[in-house]
Amino acid sequence: MAESVFRARLTEAGLDGLVEVDSAGTGGWHEGDGADPRTVAVLRAGGYEHAHTARQFQASWFDRLDLVIALDSGHLRELRRLAPTARDAAKVQLLRAYGTGTAAGAMAGDASGPVPAPAPAPASGSGSGLSDDLDVPDPYYGGFEGFEECLEMVETASDGLLAAISATLPARTVVTARVPDHDHRRAAQEPQQPQEKESA
Repeated sequence: MAESVFRARLTEAGLDGLVEVDSAGTGGWHEGDGADPRTVAVLRAGGYEHAHTARQFQASWFDRLDLVIALDSGHLRELRRLAPTARDAAKVQLLRAYGTGTAAGAMAGDASGPVPAPAPAPASGSGSGLSDDLDVPDPYYGGFEGFEECLEMVETASDGLLAAISATLPARTVVTARVPDHDHRRAAQEPQQPQEKESA
């Protein structure tokens, strides 16, 4: 779900060619499966792409990644444990930490990677350094409404994540050209018509 939403945000912002997005789970129990039909239905209703094949996250991927997004504090801990170095562990952040009303506008200045880490929320004993109330809850065992609520959370947080990532990208120059009201180049290329002489 989060991959589909964030990919759409990047496309809307014209950044889809500059930022690569992918997703994987922390466990391999659904590897090779498609997305839950309820996830597909919610994404389809929201106008998002919904093709997905599950796979498991590999520690060897850290080397080529700038940022690893976790949806809840349990995944955050698992991913940080997988990280080969402290620098790699610092790449793992909670998605909702970038959400509006949490840490979207307050980026920490000591991020070790190119994407700023959000300022941490108060710790709640999870061991992650971030509040458990930033989790995107797993809707798997609930009803369809849970999937809709998750989509809303992911959409809100994706806006903040997009702002954080956009701030790290080089400025793009937009060149516009305006044709003057009277284009002298065109006039110079048009053949001059001979003028008739007036007879007396």
